[in-house]
Amino acid sequence: MNDFTFYFEIGWQHIISLDAADHLLFITALSAIYLVNDWKKVLILVTAFTIGHSVTLALSVYDVIRINSKWVEFLIPVTILATAVINVFLKKNGTSPGKYNYFLALFFGCIHGLGFANTIRFMLARSQKIGYPLAGFNVGLEAGQILVVAFILLCSYLVVNKAGLNQKWWMYILSGLAGITALYLSFERLPF
Repeated sequence: MNDFTFYFEIGWQHIISLDAADHLLFITALSAIYLVNDWKKVLILVTAFTIGHSVTLALSVYDVIRINSKWVEFLIPVTILATAVINVFLKKNGTSPGKYNYFLALFFGCIHGLGFANTIRFMLARSQKIGYPLAGFNVGLEAGQILVVAFILLCSYLVVNKAGLNQKWWMYILSGLAGITALYLSFERLPF
């Protein structure tokens, strides 16, 4: 249980820390098209993201998969940018995100998991039993993501439902901020 608690804290810090800007930007872009009454959909999305994240962490710990960290660090902001662009494209065309959003969250979670894989691989490799540590990390990550999503949905409630800003403009603002920042990070992290 001690391993679980230790890794829970690492997972929690991985999303809550200001050093986790790319994670926070992705969750912001992912949540931008939803309002507070869509909380179940957003919860499923972040859980799909966590599942993808944990799959690549586990595969990395067992040395099944390794990808050059420069490419992973570049691809992470690309996933944020892609999510922001998809948001704008869907809203502009009046299209519902549909079930493919869950697949994208899962797939993008795999990419983000690779970003942390090099860091946690060495920590988890020391222990012969990785079940509790990996579970603790992922539960901490999920708890942190739920807190971030709750904050974003509360802000959307205040801005859209109470202040009266059009939901489309709120989505444009959140997606635009996440997308512009991700574009900057992408250029900053070019792997070549």
